[in-house]
Amino acid sequence: MRKRAELRKAEIVAALLGLADSIGPDRVTTGAVASSIGITQAALFRHFPTKDTLWQTVAEHVAEGLEEAWDDALSRCDEPIARLRALIAAQFAQIATTPALPMLLFSRELNVTNAELRATFNSTLKAFHRLLAREVSAGQEARAMRGDVMPDDVAVLLTSLVQGVAIRWALGEREFDLREEGLRLFDVQCRLLAARGE
Repeated sequence: MRKRAELRKAEIVAALLGLADSIGPDRVTTGAVASSIGITQAALFRHFPTKDTLWQTVAEHVAEGLEEAWDDALSRCDEPIARLRALIAAQFAQIATTPALPMLLFSRELNVTNAELRATFNSTLKAFHRLLAREVSAGQEARAMRGDVMPDDVAVLLTSLVQGVAIRWALGEREFDLREEGLRLFDVQCRLLAARGE
């Protein structure tokens, strides 16, 4: 019985993410989520007592997926630049798998009306920033990256790159490969940040 309940919760979360992608997170209703998987709204509320509870579960699901992807990416590389590239690749892969992700992170309505959701997303974005800054610092120590730029500033540039490419992809027809385009631009940025004389 418990397993069935967990499977149903996962199905509801997946349905919400699908709807958030197709119609936008601000337009998703619990009725639409329930209808999309063939259950009543009352049945949905047995699993998630409020809409805010449902959104918080979605935020935690997204955060957990991102953190697992980052850990996996970092476990595969030793060099700081390769680790940075792996983190960026993992982020783009997660966005491609969950296309609603950029819209969730930047939905003003969701984030203003749900403080817990905002805190979860903010914490996740800060964690990614810290990982990037750490690897940039390691790259500077290894003299692979120029040392006259603050690691935090480089992390902001890299997160802005991810956000910019993801938004361009999400708002367009998704006619380009998100990961490929993102990594191409990451490589351009890395060349600009390479240690002088390299």
